Amino acid sequence: MTVSSCFPCHAMKERGVAADPGGTLPVTTMTILEVALLGLFTTSSVMMGAALGLYLPISNRLQASILAFAAGSLIASLAIELAFEGAHELAQHGANVHSAWFSIAGGFFIGAVIYFVASLFLEQNGAALRYPSKFLEYALERKRKEVDHHLAQLSKCELLRNLPSAHMQPVLEHLTERRVAAGEIVFSAGDPGDALYVVASGKVEVLDGDGRTLAALGEGHAFGEMALLSGGTRTATVRAETDALLLAVAKADFDRLREEDPFLDEQVRKLSHERALSNLRAAKVDPARWAKTARDSVDSISRSEEHRLLQEARAGRGAGLAIVFGNILDTIPGCLVIGAKFAGYESLSVTLIIGMFLGGIPEAAASAGMLRRAGFANRTIFLLWSTVLLAGVVAAMAGKAFISGEETSAVLAQAVAGGAILALVTHAMIPEALHKGGSGIVLPVVGGFLMALYLALLEPGPAH
Repeated sequence: MTVSSCFPCHAMKERGVAADPGGTLPVTTMTILEVALLGLFTTSSVMMGAALGLYLPISNRLQASILAFAAGSLIASLAIELAFEGAHELAQHGANVHSAWFSIAGGFFIGAVIYFVASLFLEQNGAALRYPSKFLEYALERKRKEVDHHLAQLSKCELLRNLPSAHMQPVLEHLTERRVAAGEIVFSAGDPGDALYVVASGKVEVLDGDGRTLAALGEGHAFGEMALLSGGTRTATVRAETDALLLAVAKADFDRLREEDPFLDEQVRKLSHERALSNLRAAKVDPARWAKTARDSVDSISRSEEHRLLQEARAGRGAGLAIVFGNILDTIPGCLVIGAKFAGYESLSVTLIIGMFLGGIPEAAASAGMLRRAGFANRTIFLLWSTVLLAGVVAAMAGKAFISGEETSAVLAQAVAGGAILALVTHAMIPEALHKGGSGIVLPVVGGFLMALYLALLEPGPAH
């Protein structure tokens, strides 16, 4: 069975799709100018969104609803105007249902992979600042990477390793670093036990009252851990044998955490018992497994950490350029398709235009707020988003000039662009809507899909 013989395709013939699916309009200067204006109109919403985000913030729920509605509209548009009609056009060139599906599916897959890989690369280089949901993913990943090494060191401390690994996140947030030079005294015998130390790098030596070396401690070794249990005075002197980096957990911070977490306090009390300490010395807990569990429990970002990571991301090499390219990456596929499908105003890709236009408002609004928190000036934010206008115009003109028509190559190129749009919807639009509106976005997504379907059914087609 070929695509052209199936019932849906027969229905599309009734709509006139076979007569002129979009692309037979001659590519004249006037046509190029018209699609340029379409690209400009479609992307103009981002400037509105940026202005709202900076001067008249709209509620998260409203932003989520608009973004979800736009996502639903784009999904329907991709299914009808690109995937289904593309397969139908291939059928006109003699393809059967299997080869037509394989060609369209391959194009969508390639486009999605290209978008996804490029997007991840740009986000790792600063483009994650564009959206709160993407920044949260970026920040959590950065935090996990940062604590990996610290947890590997802390897991070698018998006291901490016998505390609940899932409760280590607040301990990590109070972890401080102390650099000591060779020969420097870390603490002396008789000093109050005010902190636990773990050697992150370098070496320290434990001395008795006569200055004789009792032990040499290297990377991963902990000392002074009884301070967290009893807070008594130091029984020995510790001196840096080489330049060293120490990780410190202050007793005052640890006691505060115990007050805030009754379960943690209970575990510490158990460890204070002599029998528990005896088991502790047996080191029955696997350090690697403990560190992995503790790392997996790092699932939130404090305000201070968020501020630090925002500043680091902004100061990162090429962050501004990554944001520009990220915005352009989100814009080009849709405007390419709008230009390629333009065959006169009666054949406009209305659902695609609506989806992109509406989606641009909350995207830019959320991005503008995020960029301002990162320290970007309002003028810079508008400049960053204005690149979308130029990208939209150029992409629409390129779509009409190079990938319009019914030829197999044009249909496949449009499928690649469609895959990139679908990747944008699932990678950025829906996650951002969920981040702001939660599961309540379900109905707007369905509403956008049904609206796009209704508009598609209303289209008379060029043959009518």
